[in-house]
Amino acid sequence: MPSPMWNNGSHPYPQDTLVGQLVSAQSSKTPDALALASATQIFTYRQLDRLSNQFAHHLQSLGVGLETLVGICLERSPEMVVAALAVLKAGAAYVPLDPDYPVERLRFMLADARVPVLISRREISDRIGSGPWQSVEVQRDSNLIAQHPASAPAAVASGRNLAYVIYTSGSTGRPKGVQITHESLLNLIFWHQRAFSITQADRASQLSSVGFDAAIWELWPNLTAGSSVHFPDDSTRVVAELLRDWLVSEKITISFVPTPLAESLISLEWPENTALRTLLTGADTLHHYPPAHLPFVLVNNYGPTECTVVTTSTTVLPKELPDSLPPIGRPIDNFQVYILDEQLHQVPVGTVGELHIGGVGLARGYLNQPELDGQRFIENPFSSVPGERLYRTGDLARCLADGQIGFVGRLDEQIKIRGYRIEPDEIAAVLDQYPGIKSSVVVARETNGDKRLIAYLVTAPEIELTQSTLQDFLKKYLPDYMVPAVFVRVASLPMTASGKIDRLALPVPSTDNVIADQERIPPRTPVEKRVVAILSELLGVRQVNLDDNFFFLGGHSLLGTQLIARARDSFGVELPLRTVFDSSTAGELSAVIERMLREENAESTETTSAAD
Repeated sequence: MPSPMWNNGSHPYPQDTLVGQLVSAQSSKTPDALALASATQIFTYRQLDRLSNQFAHHLQSLGVGLETLVGICLERSPEMVVAALAVLKAGAAYVPLDPDYPVERLRFMLADARVPVLISRREISDRIGSGPWQSVEVQRDSNLIAQHPASAPAAVASGRNLAYVIYTSGSTGRPKGVQITHESLLNLIFWHQRAFSITQADRASQLSSVGFDAAIWELWPNLTAGSSVHFPDDSTRVVAELLRDWLVSEKITISFVPTPLAESLISLEWPENTALRTLLTGADTLHHYPPAHLPFVLVNNYGPTECTVVTTSTTVLPKELPDSLPPIGRPIDNFQVYILDEQLHQVPVGTVGELHIGGVGLARGYLNQPELDGQRFIENPFSSVPGERLYRTGDLARCLADGQIGFVGRLDEQIKIRGYRIEPDEIAAVLDQYPGIKSSVVVARETNGDKRLIAYLVTAPEIELTQSTLQDFLKKYLPDYMVPAVFVRVASLPMTASGKIDRLALPVPSTDNVIADQERIPPRTPVEKRVVAILSELLGVRQVNLDDNFFFLGGHSLLGTQLIARARDSFGVELPLRTVFDSSTAGELSAVIERMLREENAESTETTSAAD
């Protein structure tokens, strides 16, 4: 099958001028223009260029040079940017480390990267402890750094040298370092500037944690274009209402926000005269289309860390009656995307397959993990150029009828229940169409060796929900096996430092957070009480009422046979399996058993009378 037309994304870009040189060029053009601003620090382009030059010379005096990996463990701040730019100007590559990470995780990454130099602050370096690296503390060594020349050091790196190494979660439980070169970073930079018409007048935000690759995107495309980058405080950047007010007051024109937070932002009211013109989002599945009245455009983006932050992008338009998730768009400049089956054959339009990525933005590979490289970076079967590779994302996607790409889910988040393969994002997409539900996530939890679907919902505070209404709504669009057994209301969905939903941090369902029917009918008769007790024990549910449905509580045909066996032991009746499907609530099952018991008693009475 030939390559789809949307794979022809070739676009030339400069590869001979690196980030440090581009920032210095902006300093020459607009030295007094604002470059970086937070509540406590402000740098003009002249100051940014001068300080990073001096810092670069200092790093070179410590032996830092081409392909050296320099650790930077600083909070999200202007001084972190100065340090990162200094590393790039010294010809080295930086390793951003979030100081909020556990100490053992930080020490593992420092050891794995074999960094000879670590840039941090006294409090951070004291917490990490000593190691086989030289420590540079930004406050302690500021006078020493200031003694170096303010002129730029001689350029020693080329496009094929490393620019940064960033760590992501590994399937083995240990972080893995992704190696990104300058030419890959430059492709991101020049695509971003062209796609969003970035100028010196733009004011961009920096919200992402330093260990999240979106921070790379927030910084270098904007600073190399002469824009200013602004840093909100940590409490503001994670609360939708506070962030909206900050974006408006700071006159931010372009901002990246992780998907869960972006979905909250687009649901808010915005002043018509806001300066924000582009809200970029990504890092998780976007479930909502923007309302038509937003004064800015919403751009959905997709890209693994292994492919330099962004691979596909699209403007998401308002949609009155959404019947599918918003797309993730088409490949950006100099990327190719293929949706393949297990034999690496392209699947037809509309068919789900694994998303594979080729192009200039691919990482060099994983640091110190050649075996993993071989598993995830494979030879490109669609290229005649020797050595060209594809990255196997592990993501499921489909090509839509309009040529855009629809994200389906993760291979490793795919749920298999009773032989059915379920993509939880498909269930969440339907839930998010229910009035009053702001966002949701669906997971599988195991109870007594059986998996059940649990839906976690963030809702408008005034909305009233019941288990029955939610299940009836879902049954309109999904088969019964895809209808969650339990719905849990949460104030917000927990997120990882990289902006993804943290499924491991979701609370355990309890009587305090589970959405139940408003009118619960407790058992009254001895039979009802015994049936409820059987179901509670069999399904691992603390409380069962007469209106609870066996299948919606997690029951299935296999457990149905166990229910029949327990009914036989408890009541001496033989329930047909069909009865479990036709009379599936606790009350209906109790009524059937009571009727069978009455019939048996009547037969027994007739038999006794006949004998007499």
